[in-house]
Amino acid sequence: MKSVETKLLDEADRRILLALQSNGRLSNAELAEATGMSTSPCWRRTRRLEEDGYIQGYRAVIDRNRLGLGVLVYVSVQIDTHSAEEANSFEKAVADYPQIVSCHSVGGSADFLLQVVCRDLDDYAEFSMNRLRRMPGIKAMTSSFALKEIKPFEGWPIL
Repeated sequence: MKSVETKLLDEADRRILLALQSNGRLSNAELAEATGMSTSPCWRRTRRLEEDGYIQGYRAVIDRNRLGLGVLVYVSVQIDTHSAEEANSFEKAVADYPQIVSCHSVGGSADFLLQVVCRDLDDYAEFSMNRLRRMPGIKAMTSSFALKEIKPFEGWPIL
């Protein structure tokens, strides 16, 4: 895990981050108005937040169901050995599959937790059997299917 030097955010920085996280398409004038600032200081603060790495980019939030990706699966993966070489090999293989939308190295009974999206159960079964299980170093994997999304990710808490 990367160690990141964190600078303290003041209230104006937090307002900017909250507003942009909610709507990344705000113009600087709209952002300034939403945060109670004038445009020049708002623009300078936003640029500083980008340069300091708090803001890493701007994206559209897309509905996966509208794309036909109706199945969301969390896959816990155990690897055979815990050598750096095997972990690196697994991590490189993960990058080859767009169906794997996130991958985290985790503690506990699993080594990695994947978030996978597919069209339907048949599509996931094919992906799981013909791709996931053939990735290097997998000892065991467990699939947990999301039945209902209770609280979707809408952004990080800005405390």
